[in-house]
Amino acid sequence: MKKKLSVVLLFGGRSAEHEVSIISARSIYKNLDPEKYKVTSIYLNKKGQWKQVSSPFSSARELKAGSSFSFLPWFELTGRPEIKGDVYFPVLHGPYGEDGTIQGLLEMADVPYVGAGVMASAIGMDKATFKNLLSYLGLPVVPYLILYEENWKESSLAVEKLIQSRFDWPLFVKPANLGSSVGITKVKNRKSLRPALQLAFRYDRKILVEKAITGQEIECSVLGNERPIASIPGEVIPYREFYDYADKYLEGKTEFKIPADLPESLSRKVQQLAIASFKAIEASGLARVDFFVEKSTQKIYINEINTLPGFTEISMYPRLWEASGLSFRNLLDRLIELALERHQNKKRCLRKT
Repeated sequence: MKKKLSVVLLFGGRSAEHEVSIISARSIYKNLDPEKYKVTSIYLNKKGQWKQVSSPFSSARELKAGSSFSFLPWFELTGRPEIKGDVYFPVLHGPYGEDGTIQGLLEMADVPYVGAGVMASAIGMDKATFKNLLSYLGLPVVPYLILYEENWKESSLAVEKLIQSRFDWPLFVKPANLGSSVGITKVKNRKSLRPALQLAFRYDRKILVEKAITGQEIECSVLGNERPIASIPGEVIPYREFYDYADKYLEGKTEFKIPADLPESLSRKVQQLAIASFKAIEASGLARVDFFVEKSTQKIYINEINTLPGFTEISMYPRLWEASGLSFRNLLDRLIELALERHQNKKRCLRKT
C-alpha cells in the first residue's frame, strides 16, 4: 500500500475569526481523503498557545482542557509531543494566521504548507496596502481613504470633515486588517459616521473608508502557483445591507448565484482581474478575489483579495470550484500538491545559489 501523506491541520488562532477557523477546519478535515492522508489536528487557542487534539470536531471542553505549549515543537522536548508532517495546512483566518505570521514560522521550519507565502499573505491581509499596490499597477479599485488611529485621536472632527469632503453617502468603514466582515459598517448618514469609525478602530489602528458601489457583489476563486486559473464567478446577494459576519457564519440567509448573472464578456474580465490580483501580490495556492460591478456603468471594481478564504461547506471558495468542475475533495488534493510543488521549487532554487 502507498504510504499516507501526513497533513498537519492548524486551526483556531488569536484573531476575531477564531470560531470561523474551527468551522473551516471541520469542513477540510471531513473532506480530506482518509485513504490518502493521515491528519494531525493542532488547535491554537485565543492566547496563541498550541495543543494537539483528536480533530477539529473536538468539543469546546476538550479544546480548553489540559496543557498547551507556546510554540510549535519541531523537535521533541520534555513534556511536549513531537509533531511532524509532510505538509502543513494552516486554516487560520485573519491576523496571526492569514497575515504572513504563521507563514513566516513555517518558512523558518522549512516545511511545505498550503497557501500564500509571507509577503503575499501580508499584502493580501492589509486591505490598504493591497489597494495601494493595485492602484499603482493601474488595476481598478473602489475609491478609498486610509485613516490611522493617531489621526482620529488628534482630531476626530477633522477626520469626519475629511471623509464628508471626499465621499457621498452611503460609504463603508472597515478595519484594514481583518476578514469575515468583522468591524465593517455601511454608513448612510453623518450621524452614523462616528460610531462606525469607533467600531473599526476597536479592531485595527488603520482603517479604510470606501465609496459604496451600487451594483452586484461578485466573487471569483483562484487556484495555482506560477500559472493560476480562475473559477467561474459567483454572485452574492446579501440578505441585509451587505454580506456581514452574522449571515456568513450564523444565519445563512444571503443568496448566491453560481454562475453570476453577468454577460460572458464581463465574466471573462472578472476572471482576468482575479488572476491579475493574484499575480500582483505573488500569491500561491489559493485566493478568493471579491469585486463590485457598478449597476449604472457596468464598471468592475476589485474590492479585496483573501489568501485564506473561508472553507466552510457554504463558503464561496470551494463552492465556485465545485461549480467549475472541481469537487471539495479534489480541490484539497490539488492544494496539497501545490504546497509540495512550491516547496520543492524553492529548494531547487536554493541549491543553485
